[in-house]
Amino acid sequence: MLKRGSLTLATAALAAALALGHPARAAEFIIVQSTTSTQNSGLYDALLPRFTAEAGIEVRVVAVGTGQAIKNARNCDGDVLLVHARAAEEAFVAAGFGVARADVMYNDFVIVGPAADPARVAGSRDAAAALAAIRSARAPFASRGDDSGTHKAELALWRAAGIDPAAESGTWYRETGSGMGATLNLATGMGAYALTDRATWITFANKGGHRIAVEGDAAMFNQYGVILVSPERCPNVKAAAGQRFIDWLLSDEGQAAIAAYRRGGQQLFFPNAR
Repeated sequence: MLKRGSLTLATAALAAALALGHPARAAEFIIVQSTTSTQNSGLYDALLPRFTAEAGIEVRVVAVGTGQAIKNARNCDGDVLLVHARAAEEAFVAAGFGVARADVMYNDFVIVGPAADPARVAGSRDAAAALAAIRSARAPFASRGDDSGTHKAELALWRAAGIDPAAESGTWYRETGSGMGATLNLATGMGAYALTDRATWITFANKGGHRIAVEGDAAMFNQYGVILVSPERCPNVKAAAGQRFIDWLLSDEGQAAIAAYRRGGQQLFFPNAR
């Protein structure tokens, strides 16, 4: 667990050190409970130095599945929550653990699979129909099974298909209980289908012969939201610094920085703050 503390470097000295290319640490830091997709995609590496140089506030990211990130925030282990499971986010705020929720950006989920495509779903834009075909073919499917935002989205698609895959867990349906990278490694290793966010897939190195099989279904829209953890519920929350980070993400500058981030020439996240 990250420990809170204070550092003595002044904001002006930090800005000067950054301008000179010298390593430096901010006088104040916040903890952001977030998802593996935002971290592993490299988005934070692009955004956070810009915010820190401007605000003098360091951002320390705890990258876990959305379910775990929300649990951590409920335990007051963080100042800001940035995840992608809207219903769970709204429940977090309604229960008094968050101040308010705001849209930040979006991308989409895709179903990837082996080139052989045993379920014959390649090219489909209907995720529920594709999952039904995968189950009918008993083609292997690798699920995170970890209550992450991606797992929640996957389960919603199975419900839309009228299928409870957990009842067949351990046969064609494999629950890894792991993050997206480990799940994709299993999927590529065993020739299984898997649901992943597009940003993670674009940056994933071990694709092997796997490719995107199903995309373009509106049901696979993937919205990210940001929430300040309630200082009333968690008195240790650095509310002013956390809100400054949120305001920056939602500002024209922050939104432009999100839009500008690319890997391999592809835009990974699309800003949509209101």
